[in-house]
Amino acid sequence: MNELPPCPQCGSTYSYEDRGLLVCPECAHEWSPGTIAEGPVEDVARIVKDAVGNVLADGDSVVVIKDLKVKGSSSVVKVGTKVRNIRLVDGDHDIDCRIDGIGQMGLKSEFVKKA
Repeated sequence: MNELPPCPQCGSTYSYEDRGLLVCPECAHEWSPGTIAEGPVEDVARIVKDAVGNVLADGDSVVVIKDLKVKGSSSVVKVGTKVRNIRLVDGDHDIDCRIDGIGQMGLKSEFVKKA
């Protein structure tokens, strides 16, 4: 038996051939056997840069370049505070980290530079 490719639209493995086209019974998507249709975008590498333009990666160390008020608290993250072992995330804040004396926090990459 000939192994047919999964549906590029929904990923279903139940595709079948009909009059020279491949058809997905789950989402009704049709495509030619030799072409790949545009499906959902997966695993897009997101590039996060610091205030200076250096590319950041998980596990990097950064230094805060501006006094940052901590929301819901009277404490402040001072200029020059070194933050180690950052984690890049999607959302409003680009960086998840743990700051000594403050705890878990989200930072925007525009307020840090790579150490």
